[in-house]
Amino acid sequence: MDTVFASLVAVAGTLIGSFSTYLFQRRTTERTEARAREERIRQERLAAYSGYAGAVTDLKRAKITLWFRRRLDPRDEERLLEAQLESDRHGAAAETAAFRLRLVADDPSLRPLMEAISAKLGEINRADDRQGLIAIERQFEEAVGAFLDAAASRLP
Repeated sequence: MDTVFASLVAVAGTLIGSFSTYLFQRRTTERTEARAREERIRQERLAAYSGYAGAVTDLKRAKITLWFRRRLDPRDEERLLEAQLESDRHGAAAETAAFRLRLVADDPSLRPLMEAISAKLGEINRADDRQGLIAIERQFEEAVGAFLDAAASRLP
């Protein structure tokens, strides 16, 4: 009887040990998967935030080039058309980056900052002179900086 009891205790101990090992491994796996998922989301958000900032900065540069083409040499229709097409391409890229940003990291508090950036981009065409253009560009850079600061604070 002692042998049977000892065998039962040994089997029960083995089962308890196996079950507890399973639980610890499962918990460790879940934590590892959660960390990997969080890091993947962080990387996707980082790519979306920086992609948007880069795209609107490229668009600003293209709009400024177009502004200069219109004022300095409006009769060179070929270069003017080239600048318009480049501005349109960068506008489409910025819009695509904004769509991606909304899909990956839709945050209502970032929308006003994105709208401020868009407003500054729209003002570039209406600048009366270089000083006005420089002021708008400075405001644009401040708006992008505010967006990046807010976006960085949302990265886990």
